[in-house]
Amino acid sequence: MAKTPKSEDRDKLGESVEQLRQGETKGAAPPAGAPESGTERGQAPPPGPAEIPILAVRNTVVFPNTVVPLTIGRAKSLAAVGEAMKGPRILGILTERPEHSVKTDDITGEGLYEIGTWAVIHKMIRVPGGDAKILVQGLARFRVGAFTSRDPFLAAKVEVLDDTKVQKTTALEALMRGCIEQAEKVISLSPYLPEELRQAINAIEDPLHLAYLVGSVIKMDLADKQAVLEENDAAAKLDKVTAAVTRELHVLQIGGKIQSQVASELEKKQKEFFLREQLRAIKEELGEGDEDSDVSNLREQVEKADLPEHVRKDAERELGRLEKMHSSSPEYHVIRTYLDWILNIPWKVVTEDNLDLDNARRVLDEDHHDLEKVKDRLIEFLAVRKLKAEPKGPILCLVGPPGVGKTSLGKSVARALGRKFQRFSLGGIHDEAEIRGHRRTYVGAMPGRVVQALKRSGSSNPIIILDEIDKVGRDFRGDPSSALLEVLDPEQNFAFRDHYLDLDLDLSRVLFITTANNLDTIQPALRDRMEILRLPGYTTEDKVHIARHFLVPKQMAENGIADRELEVSDDAIRRLATGWTSEAGVRNLERQIATLCRKVATRVARGETVPTRIDAEDVSDYLGPQRIFPDAARRTSLPGVATGLAWTEDGGQILFVEALRMPGKGNLVLTGQLGEVMQESAKTALSYVRSAYAELGLEEKFYEGQDMHVHVPAGAIPKDGPSAGVSLATAIASIFTGRCVKHSIAMTGEITLTGLVLPVGGIREKVLAAKRAGINEIILPKRNEGDVSEIQPEYREGVTFHFAETVSDVWQLALMEPGESIAEKERRPAAATTH
Repeated sequence: MAKTPKSEDRDKLGESVEQLRQGETKGAAPPAGAPESGTERGQAPPPGPAEIPILAVRNTVVFPNTVVPLTIGRAKSLAAVGEAMKGPRILGILTERPEHSVKTDDITGEGLYEIGTWAVIHKMIRVPGGDAKILVQGLARFRVGAFTSRDPFLAAKVEVLDDTKVQKTTALEALMRGCIEQAEKVISLSPYLPEELRQAINAIEDPLHLAYLVGSVIKMDLADKQAVLEENDAAAKLDKVTAAVTRELHVLQIGGKIQSQVASELEKKQKEFFLREQLRAIKEELGEGDEDSDVSNLREQVEKADLPEHVRKDAERELGRLEKMHSSSPEYHVIRTYLDWILNIPWKVVTEDNLDLDNARRVLDEDHHDLEKVKDRLIEFLAVRKLKAEPKGPILCLVGPPGVGKTSLGKSVARALGRKFQRFSLGGIHDEAEIRGHRRTYVGAMPGRVVQALKRSGSSNPIIILDEIDKVGRDFRGDPSSALLEVLDPEQNFAFRDHYLDLDLDLSRVLFITTANNLDTIQPALRDRMEILRLPGYTTEDKVHIARHFLVPKQMAENGIADRELEVSDDAIRRLATGWTSEAGVRNLERQIATLCRKVATRVARGETVPTRIDAEDVSDYLGPQRIFPDAARRTSLPGVATGLAWTEDGGQILFVEALRMPGKGNLVLTGQLGEVMQESAKTALSYVRSAYAELGLEEKFYEGQDMHVHVPAGAIPKDGPSAGVSLATAIASIFTGRCVKHSIAMTGEITLTGLVLPVGGIREKVLAAKRAGINEIILPKRNEGDVSEIQPEYREGVTFHFAETVSDVWQLALMEPGESIAEKERRPAAATTH
């Protein structure tokens, strides 16, 4: 095509564009007499160079022997198509390089591949907006020699590349079959390829046609398609196309697998949804719709609850099981109860401690008299808590007689700290499941008492009182003491596992306080885990103080007596404590005060005149005659009776040891429910007295022809222990010598066959018991002198302590000479050290 001046080119471009836009060439027929086919109409590529309009296309490669629709929008492209439509409809199609096509819309010939496709336009239609769509058929490949025109459209001299018919070989045949096989698989998997394409591919015998057809329908990169077009070797073309087909097949297979999985999952969810909707409708018809509501409420509670991660996972697993069960199933209610327990346990709920030490001390002093050591230890706990955010909770064991305030002390600690308070008694427990809970496989299973206490408290750091830990039993159902080892061990109770919950539960923040009357019955391993704090019994003055400030106001309020209506004097309380009670604690004293208040309330209710003040002499009018009398002087007024001191679970007590001689054969009779150890002490005491006949002024065979009977009154109460040894020896020596034992003196200590006095325990409790009984002299083993120094000065006041190393020292202090008065005995110098 010859070049024209620029003005003429612009006019020609405008004319061509205008013709295309007005649709003048839409469906235009070939020139008159032109043959129908391209080759017949002279559209076959010439054997030599030719000049044709060039159509530059983007993102498309047109192969020979393929029909491709194209959309034309650029002005020079429209002009080139218009020029082609004026003649035999021939134009050359060149593909723009990707890196060039994004930079400019102007077609200058630069950025185009050198090899393109000689094509014929079969059809052209106008599109609203000025664009056009054409249907072209590739006929042959060509190479651009030089561009002859760039305006108003692109034209170039091209050289057609000769693609002669390829001679088939075995290798080429194999390549064709492989390509066809892979293409068929792609067609079967691809949703965008019609099934008719399979027949068209199988009908092709020319390898070039096969490569071009498959390459045009398979998704390939633009560069790969251009490479196939530029390749001169048929085998190489097929190899490139087959590689692209294989890659596409692999992608389709993976996509199909993913789609299948997604479809399967969606189908499963849709099926579940459909079935659940059906199930819900059926339940509504049967009147069982509340079950789903119950499970939904539980799931909502689990989602809102602040649960540890391991607890949340377990709860969600059980919820999943619950959703699949019918409400009539027994397992349904088991899981439902289990989830209720999980939701009601305060896993992360913590109350803030009140760490004001002065406030804590004030609260403890308000609620309890004395108990200084215990109060100091609790203040130390608060001080450590104040300095260290998360200390391990101590395990305190309060040991003392009944009624001294062990349990109420725990309540005071809770009030001082601002913590929740829970208590449960361990007395008589034989089943280990009471502590650890029952497994859910049992009917009526439930968690142990520790978990129940946590639930009731609503806090993960309460104060829990384990009452009467010394009275835990054991039988075929297990040993609760062993179960308590994990609960009360700060090194392992951070992951306590209840059998019912079967989840780790942190008990390290709980302050456990145990109470006991006797440490001997507590398992050694369990006792080792606790810090022992001893609570002594109270003296009479302590009881007066406690009654004045605590017991009397409490009982008056409980019995409806106003403060101004009644006043109980200290002398009256003192007489109550000594004449109607005999105990280390104040529980019986409180009962007597309650009885007194009820008597007063009865008289007030009847309208009788009641004195507003009750003194000591008025107590008998309300409570009847006095029940307890100090009888140490009366009991020891005859030879053969000695006053001993004993320790019991109820505190210290005085113990009278009676000895009697009578004609016989030298036998020893023991009565009063004496244990084996105490019986051995009595035999040891008799043997030593017989060996010390000279010291006592007796004949060598004084015991011949006589039986000895040793009795300890209160025969219904079992008695045992070695600490009555000196009392037994003194009572036996008294009966044989006829010398009375000083009634104002009491003694305790173990003896040996050589006459040594060995130390014993419970000194504090024994001293308090002697003081309550009005005894002002106490004989103790020499090696117990240090125990006396630990007793508070107010408890030692008015008492003289004698420390003996041998039985002879005891006799010199305790035995009176025949006919000797108490005053004369006191003037006689003592052989033992006294304080």
